[in-house]
Amino acid sequence: MNRVGQQVYQHTLPNGLVLLAERMDHVRSAAINFLVPAGSAFDPPGELGVASVLAELITRGAGDRDSRELALALDNLGVDRDESVGTVNMRFWGSTLARNVPAALDIYADIVLRPHLPEDELEPVQALALQDIQALEDAPQSKVMVELRRRYYPAPLNKDRRGTAEDIEALTIDAVRDQYKRFVRPNGAILSVAGNIEWEPLKAQVERLFARWEQGEPATLAPLAHTPTSAHIHKETQQTQIALAFPSVPVTHPDYYNARAAAAVLSGGMSSRLFTEVREKRGLCYSVYAFHETFKTQGTMMAYAGTRAERAQETLDVTLAELSRLKDGIEDDEIDRVKAGLKSSLIMQDESTGARAGAIATDWYYLGRVRPFDEIQALIDGLTPGAIVAHLERYPVRDVTLVTVGPAALTVQ
Repeated sequence: MNRVGQQVYQHTLPNGLVLLAERMDHVRSAAINFLVPAGSAFDPPGELGVASVLAELITRGAGDRDSRELALALDNLGVDRDESVGTVNMRFWGSTLARNVPAALDIYADIVLRPHLPEDELEPVQALALQDIQALEDAPQSKVMVELRRRYYPAPLNKDRRGTAEDIEALTIDAVRDQYKRFVRPNGAILSVAGNIEWEPLKAQVERLFARWEQGEPATLAPLAHTPTSAHIHKETQQTQIALAFPSVPVTHPDYYNARAAAAVLSGGMSSRLFTEVREKRGLCYSVYAFHETFKTQGTMMAYAGTRAERAQETLDVTLAELSRLKDGIEDDEIDRVKAGLKSSLIMQDESTGARAGAIATDWYYLGRVRPFDEIQALIDGLTPGAIVAHLERYPVRDVTLVTVGPAALTVQ
């Protein structure tokens, strides 16, 4: 699926802010997407969760508008919006009719450059953050994955965006404002826009709004030396949560799509191997899946299974066996299914301005360029059973890190 006439533009301001835009003639909307290197990995010791608090507080008043006026201004423009925090980046996103993008961008300039960060709003934001942490205890599937990442990844990549209750409760408005000053900076930031937009007027507006945004110290991450450790978290429950991880390739590696395809063979729908072998044939668990996760320099294959405690060890054994058996051979129909799924995702992305704004920013963050559709399609079309098996021989199941939550510990055979 190659979109004819794909138009992607790029401009870097003197302060380091990267502007990306993709014109999509076939839509009437547009999306604005900011990636700022201010994610949870940059949370200081004793202030874990401050990035998430900042992301929630940053839209509660900006420029000449208080919190209610700001929300009303965005609503009047029909902006569907979201603010979120990842490990590395904080993200601000908004989608609206293309004709409303200039007005929406003016408001986002206030949010990014002139937030109020009001002290009287800190307490309710802390309350929301604490609820988020408490909710994790009622979501065992999420909890075991948080614990796996904490033990598998090196610091600071292993920090959870939620932080800790103790740190959230102790946060001061000065700490939040200091985090904003240190990390919400143009150098390293990406602004992407996708939709029915005109490049030159957009570029001129961005230069007018953001040219005076002052640089700060580069937000660099230096992962510490680390050896992943397995763990069992005892909890008297009828179910056991199983999560595991082992090394794979990052998005920058030539084998990246082979790794993604391997995960999709294992876990790409109700006909996938894990669903068929672990759940359907043996009835071992209510949920099982695998997926590939990536940072710039580190890729990981992860898997999850939730099962009854008395069948937990068997579930783990069968899951690991299926992961290992993949390198013994893959069928043509499995690859056809994987290709169809990847191409469907690409087509749906082309129909969503939000997805395209996110995709071009992600490409630039990881690769320093935006991949054209025909390049991605060629990578998908090039997937073969032989290529994936060769990848799995180079990157087999090894050095498995296992985290379980339940009444009894399990072992990797």
